[in-house]
Amino acid sequence: MDLGIAGRTAIVCASSRGLGRACAEALAHAGCHVIVNGRTRDAVDATVNDLRAKTGAMVTGVVADVGQRAGQDALLGACPEPDILVNNNSGPPLRDFRALTREQMLDGVVANMVTAIELTQRVIDPMVRRRFGRIVNITSGTVKMPLAGLDLSSGARAGLTAFLAGVARTVASANVTINFILPGAFETDRLRSTIEATASKQGIEYDAAATQRINSIPAMRFGDPRELGAVCAFLCSAHAGFITGQSLLMDGGAFPGTF
Repeated sequence: MDLGIAGRTAIVCASSRGLGRACAEALAHAGCHVIVNGRTRDAVDATVNDLRAKTGAMVTGVVADVGQRAGQDALLGACPEPDILVNNNSGPPLRDFRALTREQMLDGVVANMVTAIELTQRVIDPMVRRRFGRIVNITSGTVKMPLAGLDLSSGARAGLTAFLAGVARTVASANVTINFILPGAFETDRLRSTIEATASKQGIEYDAAATQRINSIPAMRFGDPRELGAVCAFLCSAHAGFITGQSLLMDGGAFPGTF
């Protein structure tokens, strides 16, 4: 399927690995010039080289912490007016809410809410002027089904969802959309670290903890990051202009609700 975005420019945050990388790869396959971002030069360079080889697309690497103003400046310096922005970051580690300090809570809100809003502020008006823009925020299934220990991540990402869902309605007439993907358990480093923490807490082997988690998912497996990448690319496509302000849950049926 031709997504109609060949030649578009796309910034994908935290895309040197995991779900962000999968989104970057899918957009590169669609013909976009993709700006890959990560915090270490080795990881970014490896991702850039791999995506260029796999897709033949133009791929640019930017080493930056986008939670900092300097990092955002570096990202937008490489691509001042992107057609597509994929907001993504790794969430805070599992932690009992009683143990959270004020500083940790503020850091979590900045990382999981404020940063995506700041980047959206900086790219949205050029999108409106060009009458094309796609912003996809990768949040978490815990926005709908909170998990103990991930309270900070859940709360901040729910705040981001409410904030930008309102903004989405103000730019829809300019063919600028803002949507959210809520991943459940995908095969990523983040999932592995969570399972390791569970195994340690319960005093069981990693494989046993992983099996417990799989058994809680009706699909009886973990998600493949490429599945999420493909969905992200579609939401960024020319065919998705009538979808905005929506939260798409990808969790293999783990959330036991109708809506």
